Amino acid sequence: MKPWTQFLLCLLLSASIWLIHNLSQDYAGTVNVSVLARSSIAGRAEQSQESVVVSARCSATGFRLLQLEHATADVTIDIHAEDLVYSGEDRYVVSASELAKYAPSIFGEKVKLINFLNQSYVFEFAPENHKKVPVKAVYSASFKPQYMAAGPVRLVPDSITVYGEASRLATVNSVLTKSMNLGELSKGAGGVVKLIPQQGVRMSDSEVAWSLDVVRYVEFRRTVTVRARNVPAGVSFSYYPTSAEAVFLCQFPVKGDPSENCTFYVDYNDFASSLSGRCVAHCDGLPSYVIDCSLEPEAFDCMVREDAL
Repeated sequence: MKPWTQFLLCLLLSASIWLIHNLSQDYAGTVNVSVLARSSIAGRAEQSQESVVVSARCSATGFRLLQLEHATADVTIDIHAEDLVYSGEDRYVVSASELAKYAPSIFGEKVKLINFLNQSYVFEFAPENHKKVPVKAVYSASFKPQYMAAGPVRLVPDSITVYGEASRLATVNSVLTKSMNLGELSKGAGGVVKLIPQQGVRMSDSEVAWSLDVVRYVEFRRTVTVRARNVPAGVSFSYYPTSAEAVFLCQFPVKGDPSENCTFYVDYNDFASSLSGRCVAHCDGLPSYVIDCSLEPEAFDCMVREDAL
């Protein structure tokens, strides 16, 4: 190899080492990144209509600053709806102080934000067909002896917003959770469950938190008298039987005999609106520690006879 060729190769190698070394150092510079915002604003499209150029002074390696300077693709970031302030029509404003939380998503994890060049940035989100529907829990639960659920499964949130074409939204009246099998419970349970996607629509949430309260109970059986209420004057109202066995499921420890504090009755108004003449009894004054109460029998045969004047 000729001497001048060796010299050029050495010069090229030295220049490469020098360039790599220098570009590996940290520098401060101004960068411009084209940003698309994605959010869950009620009644609005998931993604902003157009990208917005976000300008900022940042500190990073020379390599990273060069990469940002020559980037052409939009960067999509997720912005919490509460960080976007409505400013009329389709415009939503995010302040520089709030946008700073999303700096790693905009510029990259190894870039240090010094400051934004603007005080705020405006994104436009178009309106979208939407409706709010309830979330229904799909589950089965079994319990250890003398334990039961204190109520149904609670969901947070218990309703979500769905988006899509009007014809599709008309067919969506609720959203179901994925099936949960809860076995041999003796204490409260909870967690997070996925929602079943709805074909052709977008959902504001993909999962919800759930909880089920479980309590220990004691069963009481008492024979109670069943009375009549709202019987009009001049009407003789009778029903059979006039007593029933009440089954009380009370939260442990029990605070007293629940049958001493409540009254069971058949409402004449129920009879007047019934077709069969059979009515279900009601209960007043049921103590708060009673989880569930039922009567045996559940329904009563009723009849009337107008009294002679």
